[in-house]
Amino acid sequence: MACPRCFLLQIFVFFIFFQSQTCSSEPAEPIALSLKTQKHPTPAKFSTGTNKLLFHHNVTLTVSLTVGSPPQNITMVLDTGSELAWLHCKKMPNLKTFFNPLASTTYTKIPCDSDTCRTKTRELPIPVSCDPAKLCHVLLSYADASSIEGNLASDTFRVVGSVTRPQTVFGCMDSGFTSTNEEDTKTTGIMGLNRGALSFVNQMELPKFSYCISALDSSGILLLGDSNIPWLAPLNYTPLVQISTPLPSFDRAAYTVQLEGIKVNDRALSLPKSILVPDHTGAGQTMVDSGTQFTFLLGPVYTALKNEYMAQTKGVLRVLNEPEFVFQGAMDLCYLVEESSSTHKGLPDNLPVVRLMFQGAEMRVSGERLLVRVPGEVRGKDSVWCFTFGNSDLLGIASYVIGHHHQQNVWVEFDLAKSRIGFAEVRCDLASQRLGLHV
Repeated sequence: MACPRCFLLQIFVFFIFFQSQTCSSEPAEPIALSLKTQKHPTPAKFSTGTNKLLFHHNVTLTVSLTVGSPPQNITMVLDTGSELAWLHCKKMPNLKTFFNPLASTTYTKIPCDSDTCRTKTRELPIPVSCDPAKLCHVLLSYADASSIEGNLASDTFRVVGSVTRPQTVFGCMDSGFTSTNEEDTKTTGIMGLNRGALSFVNQMELPKFSYCISALDSSGILLLGDSNIPWLAPLNYTPLVQISTPLPSFDRAAYTVQLEGIKVNDRALSLPKSILVPDHTGAGQTMVDSGTQFTFLLGPVYTALKNEYMAQTKGVLRVLNEPEFVFQGAMDLCYLVEESSSTHKGLPDNLPVVRLMFQGAEMRVSGERLLVRVPGEVRGKDSVWCFTFGNSDLLGIASYVIGHHHQQNVWVEFDLAKSRIGFAEVRCDLASQRLGLHV
């Protein structure tokens, strides 16, 4: 979406690592890093594969670390919806930062006849190939017809110089980057965090990780490893959906949960159960994704939610009656709010709560997370605000996607060891303070 100005919000991240064989024999100490939320003006675009057009999302979460020997500073986008970590490995006119493999003594190219290239890349949406130098070649293609490509390689990744992971596999990409967005040029690459064999969390052999994003200020937390926080409210867990048989429209590496229903306040939408489960092709899975901003629902479910929300806000919100206006290409329920009150505090206090119901858990979306102001859209004395749920069908994706905007002030734990995701409502800014992390 467009924004009135692009800016960076500082979010602190708290890393707790396992005791790796590559680390010292002493237990790892907690390490605080800075995570940034980048907002930029290009519209969101999606791909149906495991790799999305991440650099064109409105909001991305980035973390800084070092790679190589001697260490080179890099910035990576965190994405639970992608598998392969990759870095720009060639200086280009529009890039502000890149990784130089020639300057690293620990950089290793991966040949195409290696076990890594032959077996660990099976979940990538496009099969790897063998280039003329007999190196493992990867190609990532995106929904807007752009692509990026390069070779698989490995090197040493370091977090604040204390936690070291040699021979981490990543994509060393040297062609195909076409973005002209100013914020994109500051980012070195992507850190994939899904369930695939080459994801960063699997290579780090982490049993779980968690994050908590504040809705009020610039504080936040990311935990890699077991949190064991005594004051955190008990988490409600929902199992991850696992399908062993490959299906053409099902992403087996995604964090897939079973959406069982949606309520607006206490009124449940009338939905057939069949629409909420994947069909014979795998279409209709529900993914929890940190790399997507808003939440997108398949057409019939989106329409049912839209109609119920309109019914419950009648007389409270004024609908924008412009059928051709669709925010971010997928959100066609928008409202008019008086300019004098067009801030989060100016929105009505009695907005109905939307509850996403999962097996054993739920996610509540309330207050300011339900509406977002569309920058630059003014109708007389009114500004335009849109419902933060969108229609997947309009984006051409055959799945439900739970974005990070609706995960604000929710502690989200990805438990890989027990194949489940846990949710607990919490003030993320206060949680950050209790952990001693301050902006």
